[in-house]
Amino acid sequence: MELLKRAEKSGLKTKVLQFGEGNFLRGFVDWMIDRLNKEYVWNGGVTVVQPLPGGLVDKIAAQDGLYHLYLRGLLNGERVEETRVVECITNAVNPYSDADKFFECALNPDLRFIVSNTTEAGIEYKSGQSESDFAGTTFPGRLTMFMKKRFDAGLPGFILLPCELIDRNGDCLKECILKYAEDWGYGSDFIAWVNSENHFTNTLVDRIVTGYPRDKAEEMCRQYGVQDNIIDTAEIFHLWVIEGDKKLAEEIPFHKIGLNVLWTDDVTPYKKRKVRILNGAHTMMVPAAYLAGIRTVKEAMDNETVFEFMKQGIFEEVIPTIDMPKDELVQFANDVIERFRNPFIEHYLISIALNSVSKFKVRVLPSLLGYMEKMGTEPKRLVFSLAALIAFYKTDDANDGEDIIEFMKNASVEEILAKEEYWGQDLSMLCGSVKKYFDMINEKGSEAAIKEVIA
Repeated sequence: MELLKRAEKSGLKTKVLQFGEGNFLRGFVDWMIDRLNKEYVWNGGVTVVQPLPGGLVDKIAAQDGLYHLYLRGLLNGERVEETRVVECITNAVNPYSDADKFFECALNPDLRFIVSNTTEAGIEYKSGQSESDFAGTTFPGRLTMFMKKRFDAGLPGFILLPCELIDRNGDCLKECILKYAEDWGYGSDFIAWVNSENHFTNTLVDRIVTGYPRDKAEEMCRQYGVQDNIIDTAEIFHLWVIEGDKKLAEEIPFHKIGLNVLWTDDVTPYKKRKVRILNGAHTMMVPAAYLAGIRTVKEAMDNETVFEFMKQGIFEEVIPTIDMPKDELVQFANDVIERFRNPFIEHYLISIALNSVSKFKVRVLPSLLGYMEKMGTEPKRLVFSLAALIAFYKTDDANDGEDIIEFMKNASVEEILAKEEYWGQDLSMLCGSVKKYFDMINEKGSEAAIKEVIA
């Protein structure tokens, strides 16, 4: 079977340089750009840059940048499946084997956007790095060199859209670049150009991209009639929140075609919404569901008791603690529930349960404490979820740091709640309720205990 190839040369202008050729960016950003080209005639091509020595650029180049993206999930309660050939990638560069080709991209006057997804550890500054050691420096270091080449050519700056899942990702990237510019003596004019001619946006991205479908790829290629070695798969839902000057949205007008891309003055509330509702729902539900013998998110959503527990927790105890319009929060929560019910994705609870202590502190505890402060009473479902977490750590299935597992397994409920190192404060004021729910779980079983809490 022949490889997927272009029938004719692409006439797209390269407007985007993308650090990262993996599943997420191809199933999220490149999908959006491809739609913008086809539905709005944006005419923008993407050059992907491999951020690590090993990667997919050879496979991408072999297919002229083309690949199938298979989207599947629930939309307004209906099962939806959609496949499209994404055609916006026009070039693929491995800077480790061809640094000259990489730096040539800086001289392209059409280039306006820089997108990245180099993992949470990718945006990093390391002191003592050498400008001459291209392969040994960090992603921000290589980007600093690239931007210096652009500056020296007298060309305009960029709109930077980092997608790494860290707080204030754009601010962090800019800070790293300015430090490298200082280290390498690039001069005050370059630093002024970075500050005035480039727009570093802070972003929040949200889509489950499940990547190459190993178990179904052969069958899919037979259906397509071509060999595609870089098929990508993702859910239907997508959200991109971008903190930056809203005038910039006109340069990449996703809103013109109805994509769920929001430009805002502050990304913080959207991050809080995602962490507390989406991530928080996972973390509050998983230990209780796992103790009830449930093993996947889909099974949990199909269990009336567990589903009602999670739903009450979200709508009655989490949403009241978030300072955003209630209708927006309710819509987001309903979208989250629909995503959890996606029949195409097997999301194992034991995977979500990894490092549950630290996750609870970040994802659930702020809602629990916020509810107590606002309402003057305990949120019983969130408090129950803390008891279930403690009960889960008493089993042999908890997966966390060795010291955390040992302490949680052997310590009393009282000792665990008093462990300020884990929670950021002493939670002994919850001891009566948590101990009651903990004993209930052990005596009656998790599902029966949940039924009492939601009654």
